[in-house]
This record gives sequence, C-alpha cells and structure tokens, in this order.
Amino acid sequence: MASPLFLVTFFVVSSFLLYFSSAARPLTGPVDDQTLTLTYHKGALLTGRISVNFIWYGKFTASQRAILTDFVTSLSSPAPTSQPEPSVSTWWKTTAKYYSHSKVRLPTLTPGAQILDESCSLGKSLAESHLVKLASRGGPRDAVNVVLTADDVTVEGFCMSRCGSHGASNRTKSGRFAYIWVGNSATQCPGQCAWPFHQPIYGPQGPPLVAPNGDVGVDGMVINLASMMAGTVTNPFGNGYFQGPKEAPLEAATACPGVYGKGAYPGYAGDLLLDPNTGASYNAHGAHGRKYLVPALFDPSTSACSTLV
Repeated sequence: MASPLFLVTFFVVSSFLLYFSSAARPLTGPVDDQTLTLTYHKGALLTGRISVNFIWYGKFTASQRAILTDFVTSLSSPAPTSQPEPSVSTWWKTTAKYYSHSKVRLPTLTPGAQILDESCSLGKSLAESHLVKLASRGGPRDAVNVVLTADDVTVEGFCMSRCGSHGASNRTKSGRFAYIWVGNSATQCPGQCAWPFHQPIYGPQGPPLVAPNGDVGVDGMVINLASMMAGTVTNPFGNGYFQGPKEAPLEAATACPGVYGKGAYPGYAGDLLLDPNTGASYNAHGAHGRKYLVPALFDPSTSACSTLV
C-alpha cells in the first residue's frame, strides 16, 4: 500500500513567507487511524466563493486538462442531479465537518483562470522558489492557485519525498493566497505517485488497476490533487486542522494513506467500483460523466478514515 512520507518546511524565498505541506506516496506502513485526532489550532480557514486557478507548466493535452478541471468542478457540484452516487461532491462534504468549530463555512470552489506555460519559461528543473513564482501568476485574492507540472518537468523533492504540496504566501498587499503543486509522475515515478494505477516500486506486488480516465499519470494527479485540496481547505496557513508537530503534520487526507475503499490493506486499495465497459476501478462519480478515484478522508465526527465505498 502506498503511504505518504511527510515533509513540512518553512522557507523565506524572494520576500515570501511560506508554509509548505508536502506529501509523497512511497511504500511504508499505514497510519493507525485509532490514534488520530486532528486538532484545530485556531487559524483562519478558507471561506466564501474561491476560484481555483490552474497554471499548466509544460505540455498537457486538452483531454488531460479537462480531466483535472472537471474534478475541481465536481467538488462543489450539487448531487445527485449532476453526479450519481457515490459522488465526488459527497466525498468533499466530509471537509465541511472540520468547519463545525469555526465561525466560517466551507468555501465553494469553482474553476477559474487557465494559464498555459507550454514553453517552460523557468526551465524544466524547478526549485521551491519557482513553484511559488508560478503560483503567484494566478492572482492572490479569493483563490487557490494550482501549479501542475508536466511529466518531463523535474521538481525539487518530486518522487523522492513528495508527489505534491500545498502552502501559502503573504507577499501581496491584498493578502495571502493558498496554492497547490502536483506533478505528473507518468515517466518519472508512477510506481510511487500514481499507485494503484501502476505497479508499486516496493512492497506487495498486486496487479495495477485500470485508470478511470485512461491516463495513469493524470489519474494519479487527481488522487494527489484531491489530497492537497483537502489539506488546503482544512489547514490552509499551517495553523488549521492537523495532528502532530507543525513541522510534520497529518492532515485530512494524508492521515489516511493508501486507503480508497473498505477492506484496504498493504498492496490493496480496497473494495472499489468497476466500470463494466473499460474495466477501470473508481470510487466516485464526477461532473460531465467522469469517474475518479479519491482518497479516504479522516472524518472528525467518527475519528476514523472514511471512504465512499
């Protein structure tokens, strides 16, 4: 079973005060959810209508971009009219439970700007400071800016300690903004960052599952984006909901590594739904007829990892 390795570091880069929460999925042991309690540290949470802006770094096909933007559309789509159950929107409602002790409500997320940088203006080997610079292109106000790097772009720590990260910046006069980075692991480390759609590098060697959208790298990105979105709304600035030291927290999704359905165990993602036409495995219906695999979320009302199936 693929489990996150957590790395949280504070950086000061180009006048930004940054909080990074990075997660990867090397094959290690699962977290015992019986010992988990994600404590609210009284920090600000996101609320209102939030635009999710996409910064596409490197070459992505129109189909690949649609898979990821449709996923974000699915988060706040009304169900069941637009999404049969089990749905992405129902999965996302678990994050609303984290807002029960806050004076604000769970934000409504909608796809925003689409910024393409196919020429890789900062090069194809990126450091943390490059990710922040790219994220700032999305705008600072009422937004989560998502940097998505193509499969031929290397990023500091990618495949070694993380598959994605989320953080925040205080640079602009109009306030801090939250951002996310996720990389396409298709050619660099699919056995780490696209499991269970690829054979794992280490651990039990079960057969890989068929990706629901037919793209191992991008369907893997959906899993990591989902995990980082959950972390962003419940712990956007490093003082929201998490367990453990601030330097290495467990968050809403990263507290439930490698679990996608009931009965999950090392090397087995759990009992999932199967598309009879394609043989693909999934656990959630999304917008525009999409099917997705989303990670389990830690449910604060039950103190356990919650799955849709």
